[in-house]
Amino acid sequence: MILDGKYVSSLIKEEIKAEVALLSTKPKIVDIQIGDNDASEVYIKNKEKASMSVGIEFECVRFSKDTKESIIIDKIHELNNDSKVNGILIQSPIPSNFNFNKLVNEIDYRKDVDGLTNINIGRLVNKEESLISCTPMGIIKLLEYYKIEVFSKHVVIVGRSNLVGKPLIQLFLNMDATVTICHSKTDDLKKYTKEADILVVAVGKKHLIKKDMVKENSTIIDVGINKENDVLYGDVDFEGVKDIVKYITPVPGGVGPMTVAMLLFNTLKSYKSFR
Repeated sequence: MILDGKYVSSLIKEEIKAEVALLSTKPKIVDIQIGDNDASEVYIKNKEKASMSVGIEFECVRFSKDTKESIIIDKIHELNNDSKVNGILIQSPIPSNFNFNKLVNEIDYRKDVDGLTNINIGRLVNKEESLISCTPMGIIKLLEYYKIEVFSKHVVIVGRSNLVGKPLIQLFLNMDATVTICHSKTDDLKKYTKEADILVVAVGKKHLIKKDMVKENSTIIDVGINKENDVLYGDVDFEGVKDIVKYITPVPGGVGPMTVAMLLFNTLKSYKSFR
């Protein structure tokens, strides 16, 4: 069965839209972009379109790559203190002369809709209420919608990024799964992927996972987006794997739409936390 992230995200967005419509003031997201990046421009436009579709205000604040870091930090502090702003994020990637982690941690954790501040990560580890990174949370929501059991299952995550892999480890542990994390230095990747009841792949390498690397009747979550000749491919060989496994996400239309939906979800959650 294909896990339709586009459909599930549309349901989530309709719920958010209905709730926002009842609010006296509207939630607002501010996306901070540093430098020029064509891919980032596309992502920003997608976020703006999704925000507007549910009644959430969206603003992009742009800085040149030559801007002093202190000026950007001052702007973050201004947004932290602005009661009309509920979600703040730093659009990645940013120029190499800036410290992404430093800038993110200047954001008020209650407005950290990307779930990347040290405070939110720590609260997740301690099972405390927090804003959770959008892609990992989107994956969990997708599994929940399709009633895919996580408790006691063996989850193998390929990729250890701060944005996806690391938060997912804790989310799955909090749900009492047994978690294995693999990465670029893992020997014999196939040995681990074939043992997975749920396999999550987030590395950005076209068709890394082949049909001989997956367990029959398992669940495959493909987070990878790889563009080749204007065609998008996942990290998993979808055509080769789909008839072997029980559940699989497509690329595009799987995890991507869920990520955007969770950004809106987190913004509304932040809005309510200040009321």
